[in-house]
Amino acid sequence: MGALRFDLTVPTRSFELELALRVGRETVALVGPSGAGKTTVLRAVAGLVRPSRGTIDCDGAVWFGPGRNLRPEQRSVGFVFQEYALFPHLTVERNVRFGGTAVDGLLDRLGIAHLAKAKPHELSGGERQRVALARALARKPRVLLLDEPMAALDAHTRAVVRAELHDLLRELRLPTLLVTHDFEDAAALADRVGVLVDGRLRQLGTPADLLGAPADPYVARLAGANVLSGEASVGPDGLTAVALAGGGIVYATDEAEGRVEVVVYPWDVTIAL
Repeated sequence: MGALRFDLTVPTRSFELELALRVGRETVALVGPSGAGKTTVLRAVAGLVRPSRGTIDCDGAVWFGPGRNLRPEQRSVGFVFQEYALFPHLTVERNVRFGGTAVDGLLDRLGIAHLAKAKPHELSGGERQRVALARALARKPRVLLLDEPMAALDAHTRAVVRAELHDLLRELRLPTLLVTHDFEDAAALADRVGVLVDGRLRQLGTPADLLGAPADPYVARLAGANVLSGEASVGPDGLTAVALAGGGIVYATDEAEGRVEVVVYPWDVTIAL
């Protein structure tokens, strides 16, 4: 089964990024704040940034390692940049052909065949995103890299394109590495999600893992939870009572005593009159 594997260190202005990861025929999302090192990971895999140490290989072919550093064009990577990086003077069809020769059927597959002669400035955000994706796929890559693929879209277009991209990624089953600051995008698109902060991986698991058992308060907040501090003690009927620092008491089925933090997701809250 095809897989991308890397274990690398990349110095940045603020910290050293250190990450080891294996991506099989799946989509793995790296989510975290701006400046966490997410895009640097993509650029290192693509050969646009040179790690200070480590290895990168795909299906056993070494792209980077001791005495070896393949140029970007020698790596079988399809890269969709955050701002899409389309050539403004080229038509949709020529932009896609610039990526590679495997263009036949791609425009139809992504629903942009009717835009073949249009220029990028004539396209909507969702259409530009599809063109960028078609260009990345035109070279028949073994690895797909997506840098904030939804960032430039409005809320309505974002929902539509997210659903389309989800279906396409499941169909392709390429080793895909996606970076985003939006946990909702990561959870909707990825099989596994890693939380990257200051160049370190805080937690890696399925979206359900991160929601149900966050490793720390930061991961919980990133996933959309409210994190409330309190003091836990034995409560009635085998429950744990937590006296919240801000006032009030909540009850939990988990056993705990002493200082704790309670994770409450908005969708778990019911209001009754």
